[in-house]
Amino acid sequence: MTTQAETIGWDDFEKVLIVAGTVTRVEAFPEARRPAWKVWVDFGPYGVKKTSAQIVSLYRAEDLLGRQIVGVINFPEKQIGPFLSQFLLTGFHTDEGVVLTALERPVPNGARLA
Repeated sequence: MTTQAETIGWDDFEKVLIVAGTVTRVEAFPEARRPAWKVWVDFGPYGVKKTSAQIVSLYRAEDLLGRQIVGVINFPEKQIGPFLSQFLLTGFHTDEGVVLTALERPVPNGARLA
């Protein structure tokens, strides 16, 4: 099955701030409706931002600490129960759970996807 996506222009792509950051803190999120972690990420010049991530089926807290991730940091903040999510942690949905977007080698925190 082929899925047709809407064509966007370069200006549209440039509006999305997709950057690398390093996970600095991970906590359980027992109030979440689906199993999730609270994750804090250092995005360098953009500062530390937090999110709720439904990735507990594939990632333990200790696996995430110090790991570089890819996030979208210019979406509006979203209230998730008692927690305010400030960015979107990117990944790919699979039958086993969400697989995080991986970096092939380390880059500076705040480096933008090109």
